[in-house]
Amino acid sequence: MPPTPNRREAVLMMPAYPSLTHALAQALVDVLRCVESCEDEQMDPDDAVKVLEGVAHLVTRLSSEQQGEFLDLLGTMTEAGTDPARREFLEGFPEGFGLVEESD
Repeated sequence: MPPTPNRREAVLMMPAYPSLTHALAQALVDVLRCVESCEDEQMDPDDAVKVLEGVAHLVTRLSSEQQGEFLDLLGTMTEAGTDPARREFLEGFPEGFGLVEESD
């Protein structure tokens, strides 16, 4: 019978995210935020636009169910966010990447 992990080992074994989808959504948001905030000297502006437009195209091609799941994850990440700049990016993500209609 294997030994029972102690409290510290049990905490270390716990996943950082509740699902792979959540982890990938976090990573995607962080990468896109980085691309969007790059100065021209850090990344070619045309390449940055290609990346951002490519992701926008991809997320608009998700099924309604997948888009809903992604929007829910974005909402969860926004609510849990403590960095104001990241929260602002997350709040604008659905509209900026075509998941919801732009409001007038």
